[in-house]
Amino acid sequence: MPDGTPPGSSDIRLETARLTLRPWRVADATFHRELWLERDPRVPPHRRVDADGRPTVTDLEESIRAAGPRWAGLLVVERKGEGSALGYCGLIDSGLGPQEPELAYEFLRRFWGQGYATEASQAVVEWARSRGHVRLWAHVWDWNTGSRRVLSKLGFTESTRDEAIYGTNLLTTKPL
Repeated sequence: MPDGTPPGSSDIRLETARLTLRPWRVADATFHRELWLERDPRVPPHRRVDADGRPTVTDLEESIRAAGPRWAGLLVVERKGEGSALGYCGLIDSGLGPQEPELAYEFLRRFWGQGYATEASQAVVEWARSRGHVRLWAHVWDWNTGSRRVLSKLGFTESTRDEAIYGTNLLTTKPL
């Protein structure tokens, strides 16, 4: 597409009182790399920038171009009228079937504690409900207290715990 939006994803756009959630554009690779650089050192290494500086902005641009419909439910979050990305929020494949996707979100640190993750996630939960999904899942590290608070506010409850090398991974669910 001319604006760099992956094919098949341009029809999803959500709005809240303060936010717009829109499809990814190739230009979002710069903000996406900033997220990679800010990740907590307890996050598994394959989700952080490696010793060789990968992924680079160019790597992420290629990933956005190639992703197409795979990223269709994962949306960039912006403050209305400002046009700069705060983070992303949306639905990804949970591996549990098309009616039970996983809620995923990540925000730049300078936007933490301002209610953006909760507000964006509420919009995505309502969108999922309107599309006929029956339940949502969300994985979160037990040490990630901010994300655990967001999920609690949204009504997610802990389903299982998985002890892993990087900490305890909690699986939470929310019936719709």
